[in-house]
Amino acid sequence: MSVTLDALKQLVVNMNDAEIIERQTGQGHPVTLLFIRTLIDQERLNEAVIGPLNGRSHDTIIGSLAAPHDAKITALNEARKHLLQGSVLIHDGIRDEWWAVPLPNPLARSIETSETETIIFGPKDSFSEQLEQNITLIRRRLPLAALKTETYTLGSLSQTTVVLMYIDGLTNPEFISIARNKITAIDFDLFLDSSHVAAFMEDQNHSLFPQFMQTDRPDSCAYSLGLGKLVLLVNNTPFALIAPITLFHLFQSPEDYINRWLVASVLRCLRYFSFFLSITLIPMYVALTTHHYQMLPLQILFVVLESRSKLPLTPFWEAFLMLVTLEILKEASLRMPTKTSQTLGVIGGIVIGQAAVQAGFASQVLIVLMGISAVASFLVPNYLVTKSSLIIQFLFLALASLLGIPGMVLGSTAVLAHLNGLTSLKQPYLAPISPFYWKEWMDLFIRGPLRFMNFRPESLKPLYKWRKQPKEKIT
Repeated sequence: MSVTLDALKQLVVNMNDAEIIERQTGQGHPVTLLFIRTLIDQERLNEAVIGPLNGRSHDTIIGSLAAPHDAKITALNEARKHLLQGSVLIHDGIRDEWWAVPLPNPLARSIETSETETIIFGPKDSFSEQLEQNITLIRRRLPLAALKTETYTLGSLSQTTVVLMYIDGLTNPEFISIARNKITAIDFDLFLDSSHVAAFMEDQNHSLFPQFMQTDRPDSCAYSLGLGKLVLLVNNTPFALIAPITLFHLFQSPEDYINRWLVASVLRCLRYFSFFLSITLIPMYVALTTHHYQMLPLQILFVVLESRSKLPLTPFWEAFLMLVTLEILKEASLRMPTKTSQTLGVIGGIVIGQAAVQAGFASQVLIVLMGISAVASFLVPNYLVTKSSLIIQFLFLALASLLGIPGMVLGSTAVLAHLNGLTSLKQPYLAPISPFYWKEWMDLFIRGPLRFMNFRPESLKPLYKWRKQPKEKIT
């Protein structure tokens, strides 16, 4: 449909924040302004448009506003798009033409320190909800013309802008093609977070393990792009998506590449051990006290028997109730205000744990093991993996109660088989173990010296494998 003032008035009917202003230039020529007050910068509107109307000639104003090549509007759908993106529509009464002047409201919070991936040393900036600002933070770290950005619009209601970033000449074109196809195949009405986009792009939606890594750190995105990965930025959310990933990428921290390599290697091994401990410690207690108590040393067996001598519950129900109580406390501390949550976590854990022991609902041994397991689960840098480990822990708990240690072995085999079948952008989830890439073990369970990490991960199939100065520099 053609753009007319009546059609635009119908477009903004019952929109109280829409305004229509009719003005005249210094020579008396009519000009009509149409905009949505809450979407534009009103100070810039007064300075750049309304103020000059009284002092300039008609030709001067229209000529300056018509400078952008794509500012002229010829269709009603185009006018609607510009209007809802924070532009001022200007009608030239002499030529009967409509123009769009972008004056979006720069409403945004300042660049702050990441609260989800905190580190002691290293960059302190993090992403915000402003898409352009997030792209700037990455481009400052990678000043390359080869750093490409492709823009897509998702959601018939939200009209969410998604930007696909990659380094041309380094990232494997197969990954780019897969990501493009997945994005263009998305058909949904509302996208308010990057996790919504990931849900439509994951290869296996029903898995407990994420196939896209979410981060709000621009240095992590820049490092991933340098390895040959893709980055997806979603408007109005501070969390970017990184793919393809493996299970082992979820245990890596930005601080690994800042600490001394020996220290970083020990800390990384500690994360793997803590994750294993968090999902097996309580189920192992249930398995030993239910089926395999003869495996315990005599001194430890006396302690366990004494602590359980007056308990009315079986080991399974004892552990199950304590795990559920612990998760209730953890979730409550997350939802409460910051100052209150710390008090709730400490006092709730001490009071409820002590009361449970005195009331005879839990043994002292289990309370100690619960504390160790809970603290160990927090060592994993990725929050999504921490939540996934909770379900695995309950699965192992049920199998340990039914079958003992063989049940835990059966559960571990099922989890490993599931992980081996997972993919991220069609790439194996357990690489470089399955399939085996021995060169990548330098940055797998340990973090080797940076000077010896000369190759990009072979599992990412980069177009240029060397991390030293290439013969044809990527610019």
